[in-house]
Amino acid sequence: MTLSRTGLVRPPAKSPCDYCPYRRDVASGVWAPSEYAKLPDYDRPTGEQPAGLFMCHKQNTHACAGWAGCHGPQGKRDHGYDLLALRFAGMFNIPEEVIAAIESYVSPVPLFATALEAAEHGLRDVEAVGEEAVAAMEKLEAARRLRRRRRGEAA
Repeated sequence: MTLSRTGLVRPPAKSPCDYCPYRRDVASGVWAPSEYAKLPDYDRPTGEQPAGLFMCHKQNTHACAGWAGCHGPQGKRDHGYDLLALRFAGMFNIPEEVIAAIESYVSPVPLFATALEAAEHGLRDVEAVGEEAVAAMEKLEAARRLRRRRRGEAA
């Protein structure tokens, strides 16, 4: 996800979601391979990164807390570059307080050091997901159905 469907963008949550692909404690294979494939591009040098914010899979109006934690203050220090998405954020009318929250975000839970590490972990068991990943996918799908019902959409 790169931009909120509603256009409203909120700061990252206090903690990455339970099944965030950047979390070290999330089972491999929870997300589709196409979702993991988006991650490593944010490890590239600033000018080669995607220009859009990486949005939360669960709360689609929030910037992804795992992304902010991986690429925020710690990532900048480790990799020596900034997020291109934050440089372009003003052009997309992202509020300054959201940009500041992403730039200063520190995760309270362990995250992968790079997006590539997160993607490799996530893809490792995609072809043969374990019970933990299946349970996570079932919970995520149940939450999606509930949100659709609340919005009056067909399941």
